[in-house]
Amino acid sequence: MLGGTEFVGRAVVEEALGRGWDVTVFHRGRHPSPECVAALHGDRTEAGGLAALESGEWDAVVDTWSGAPSAVAAAARLLDGRVGHHTYVSSRSVYAYPAAAGADEDGPVVEGSPEDDDATDYARAKRGGELAAEAVFGDRALSARAGLIIGPYENIGRLPWWLDRIAMGGRVLAPGPRDLPLQYVDVRDLAAWILDAAQSGLGGPYNLVSPPGHTTMGALLEACAAATDSGAELCWTDPRRILDAGVRPWTDLPIWLPRGESHDTLHRGDASRALATGLRCRPVAETVADTWSWLRALGGEPPRRADRPAVGLDPAVEAELLAA
Repeated sequence: MLGGTEFVGRAVVEEALGRGWDVTVFHRGRHPSPECVAALHGDRTEAGGLAALESGEWDAVVDTWSGAPSAVAAAARLLDGRVGHHTYVSSRSVYAYPAAAGADEDGPVVEGSPEDDDATDYARAKRGGELAAEAVFGDRALSARAGLIIGPYENIGRLPWWLDRIAMGGRVLAPGPRDLPLQYVDVRDLAAWILDAAQSGLGGPYNLVSPPGHTTMGALLEACAAATDSGAELCWTDPRRILDAGVRPWTDLPIWLPRGESHDTLHRGDASRALATGLRCRPVAETVADTWSWLRALGGEPPRRADRPAVGLDPAVEAELLAA
């Protein structure tokens, strides 16, 4: 496991350990290694940073890197001949925007280069990472194009923000409509599919996200209210009023996107290939309740990725919209 201490990597490690697999985790040492793993340390962005991986053989490797594609390429070349299968955790962001509703893995993708040292364009960086893995491992390279990922260990803050806000109680701005369909993947379901796919030797791209309409905005926020037991009142508000107030979808109100191109791209993709190969998606209430249990167990601030912007609505803006 290249990574393995946070969010997706952590979920993959825990799933593998739960299956009784022997797990080696390679990371920078910024966070404690999970228990019961063999830990190797190094910073792949520095000269000689992959030295700890110069010996050893593994059945499979999972790489969650979201930085410069050249780092994926360097690790893949180093592991060539000593790893049976390669999974790169990519993103549905690799598709050219806007993606049509119902688009599958054959949809057009952005340009990318496996040797690119630039990570400022997330979509191009992820596409370059895919190409880097494919160049070395060929049909033994799997590109897990994840959609919106939520669940325990989330370090972006989308679902945690909603849970924390609703736990405060009172009147909560709820972006409508209530029946707006959502598409996401629980990080634990993603991890389980990745390991099953590696064991089966799957290769090529797969959209890793629930079926369209697996849940709705209403069901998600009502699950947050039930899990936190705060007595919060969800005040469903017309999307046009929210947008006219300058509120940014996805960022100020995480997960939510009004109907249109962005919603079609993020919440209406085709996941039939992954579903046909074993992806199972647990109910939203389970994902929400388990994430809330994890947050409470932390006893403090949830983890935050320094390379991602903070999410969440300014309380003053919310209060003004509610008052109106």
